[in-house]
Amino acid sequence: MTVDHSAPIYPISVAAKLLDVHPRTLRIYEEEGLIKPARQGNKRYYSNNDIEWIRCLRTLIHDRGISIPGIRMLLELTPCWEITKCPPEKREACSAYIDRSIPCWERASSACAKELSQCEGCEVYVQAMKKAREAATGDCTKPNRKSAIL
Repeated sequence: MTVDHSAPIYPISVAAKLLDVHPRTLRIYEEEGLIKPARQGNKRYYSNNDIEWIRCLRTLIHDRGISIPGIRMLLELTPCWEITKCPPEKREACSAYIDRSIPCWERASSACAKELSQCEGCEVYVQAMKKAREAATGDCTKPNRKSAIL
């Protein structure tokens, strides 16, 4: 049986415990546009990919000293087609490539988002955050790495 790492299965309380943070920290990251948990009604649900991305965020913030606005700027400056080396035919059809003023994950109409159903499960961001964590810690495979509380 394969595990779908993009499936939103953890409510905010469980996600916060897994990350050793207060639920408010997760809400702040969402308000700042760094994460976008799935919603069912008013409840937030996080996937394993979300948990891994949040671990990377915490590493960048607490271990590398990068501010939340700094992380947002880095994400805006790194377009997905440069990370994945999209083929020209896919890139030319992508609204994020045509109009680069808005990052692709903020566009529901982008070719990538339509093809992948949702940006939260996009392999581009999963791989990008793993690379960011590797750069920050030197090893992205450390299990259960917990950062300081915000």
